[in-house]
Amino acid sequence: MLSIVAGDGAMGRAVAAALAGRGTPPLAILGMPASDAGHAPERFDGAEIVFDFSTGEAVVSNLRAATQAGVRSFVIGTTNWAADRPAAEGLLRTAGASAVASPSFSLGVMLFARLVEEAARLFGPFAEYDPYIVEWHRRTKADRPSGTALELSRRLIAAHPRKTRVATPRTHGSPDPDELDVAVIRAGAAPGMHLVGFDAPGESLEMRLTARDRSAYAAGALTAADWLLAEPRAPGFHSFETVVNSMIAAAREPAATSR
Repeated sequence: MLSIVAGDGAMGRAVAAALAGRGTPPLAILGMPASDAGHAPERFDGAEIVFDFSTGEAVVSNLRAATQAGVRSFVIGTTNWAADRPAAEGLLRTAGASAVASPSFSLGVMLFARLVEEAARLFGPFAEYDPYIVEWHRRTKADRPSGTALELSRRLIAAHPRKTRVATPRTHGSPDPDELDVAVIRAGAAPGMHLVGFDAPGESLEMRLTARDRSAYAAGALTAADWLLAEPRAPGFHSFETVVNSMIAAAREPAATSR
């Protein structure tokens, strides 16, 4: 796998380490570009895939430069670039390139999100069970809530009969009945914790996913890259959930064949 990692932060370095562990270290790890125009296309020469774990404002310029250099496969784990997604989609389709984009490449997060959806469907009919989300990341993490917390919120709200939106941040007062409260903690060096709960007068149920380090996220990013490179994929964006579904189907296939 001939790759370049865009972003030399903790996650970019974790992906680079995972690649090196496979015996295929990245051709380069790109930090901040030398100018506001972004990286020059030649910085991406020789790569068949780019892992983007940079900053939200850099995603489109990285895509533009890399596609100009001939790259046609991308794994994007950067957050805070939703407003630029249409422009990024246009670049991919024009170049005939494909990308797997996700706020988290943890298999545990993806499966946890499905549990959250199912819990929202089960508890939703019972008005006394009020859902909430708490997420805790390192002090230096810039986005709040995290991309994973926003995705968990989206899935919970979609499955819940009474919650329609994330609560507006306020300094006092209670959230409206249709708001989902999402608490954010930025302290210490925690790589990530997400808790989803349903609280009632007599009892509470909580589901928690805690990351011990970034290895699970890096492993998922490499799995997404393997999926992209395994066969031609349609131009544009693909979800990590699609990758996970293919993994589940592949795992079930031998069992189905043996019956």
